[in-house]
Amino acid sequence: MKRILVAHALFPESFPTLNGFEIIKPQKSAFSSEELASLLPTCDAFISMFNTPVPAHLLSLGKNLKVVSNVGVGYNNIDVDAATRLGITVCNTPDVVTEPTAELTIALLLDMARGITRSHVAMQQKQEKWGVLENIGMDVYGKTLGIIGFGRIGKAVAKRALAMGMRIVYYSRTKQADAIEKEYQATYVSLEQLMKTSDFISLHTPLTSQTHHLIGKKELELCKPTAYLINTARGAVVHEEALIEALQQEKIAGAALDVYEFEPQVSDSLRCLTNVLLVPHIGTATRETRNHMAAMALQNVVEYFNGNPVRVVNP
Repeated sequence: MKRILVAHALFPESFPTLNGFEIIKPQKSAFSSEELASLLPTCDAFISMFNTPVPAHLLSLGKNLKVVSNVGVGYNNIDVDAATRLGITVCNTPDVVTEPTAELTIALLLDMARGITRSHVAMQQKQEKWGVLENIGMDVYGKTLGIIGFGRIGKAVAKRALAMGMRIVYYSRTKQADAIEKEYQATYVSLEQLMKTSDFISLHTPLTSQTHHLIGKKELELCKPTAYLINTARGAVVHEEALIEALQQEKIAGAALDVYEFEPQVSDSLRCLTNVLLVPHIGTATRETRNHMAAMALQNVVEYFNGNPVRVVNP
């Protein structure tokens, strides 16, 4: 019988009983790193979460470990090079995260534009202001949305933004085919041009050595002072210290962040700013999506042992 170690407790329906597999789940929210280290040597598969560190020394303990399936499209939490050296297959769960992440991106965009959370907090604290020229936000209709990374999520955001009457420009490693650009009414521009011309800038690129600190001091200084930055990708794509400085000096109008460079640690300098909207990595935090992600991660493991590995990131 194959033993599958699951790092985090998810919804019970996410992990049905499977013939030929024993699923080891935590009784509480998650196994500690020490518990993972003690359990991993007897397991054949490991289902990790996007926030579960899986370093080389942990992988090396898996004497029988054949596959790591990450619940999340990103897998920068796993030392993939070490896994490859050890002959361990690494899988992820793309596609299923696309729609909820795009939904959250648009929610953050609208919140920043119209000051919804800010107004709500003021109402709760009985500090709201009433008047024709109070609580002024900005239209999104007719504004330019710059999308950095035009993969599945970037396209899903573009589709929603088009429905709101926004103009779409994008920057990615490769220019999309003319048919794709026509479908999304999207114009390919350089990163510099995107930063200069966008009213809203939304990040949808994976975290790699090439995208680490892709948005730093130089890029932020190109922005309009009325621009908003939205990050639902990975925290370290943005140089957080440079972003804090830009926000403090009002070089940009604001930022909405779902991810952070050193999460779960969040800088106190970010927390105290009034021109930010902060949420704790909730891009895929719906019951439906978390169930789908877990089911896909489990399917990755089953298919691997059936001799048909799928969604492999280190083939």
